[in-house]
Amino acid sequence: MKPLFLVGYMGCGKSTLGRKLARRLGLSYADTDALVEEREGASVSDVFRYEGEQRFREVEREVLDRVIGEGAVPVVSTGGGLPTWSDNMARMNDVGYTVYLRRSAEQIARRLSPYGRRKRPRLQGLNDEELVAFMERDMAAREPFYEQASLIVDCDWLSDEEVVEYILARLKAARLRAGF
Repeated sequence: MKPLFLVGYMGCGKSTLGRKLARRLGLSYADTDALVEEREGASVSDVFRYEGEQRFREVEREVLDRVIGEGAVPVVSTGGGLPTWSDNMARMNDVGYTVYLRRSAEQIARRLSPYGRRKRPRLQGLNDEELVAFMERDMAAREPFYEQASLIVDCDWLSDEEVVEYILARLKAARLRAGF
């Protein structure tokens, strides 16, 4: 089976939904952020903060290449910025099926716990209003990359289970059409 890559903005539910999809499909699961942390022996925020965004993105790409090269991980949750760097989105589309989990900035802000804010370096120190404004600007810049996904799911009004069911139905249809 080709890999299924979940893309979208930070906090949109890629990790939670990725685990649920993998479980429902009976497949293995990986999270690129967790793989970066494992490889670097440091949290994503520490790699980002102390080594810089350029180095973080390079490590992220190496992790993506490894996941693709091993071919053993069919469900992959990506970091929010991974699709926007280099040719990562095209690479994922070439080897698998990409799903963009689209949510509004307001909903993501509501979903983020205080810990979720603290662990994301770009969100630290922002009050609620500043957080939503920052996310709206950042999401607008990333949207052209995310929209290259094989499937776009508007998640704002769906429960996690409804999102999973929607993706599974679309995967089944895509497999029938393309032998995926």
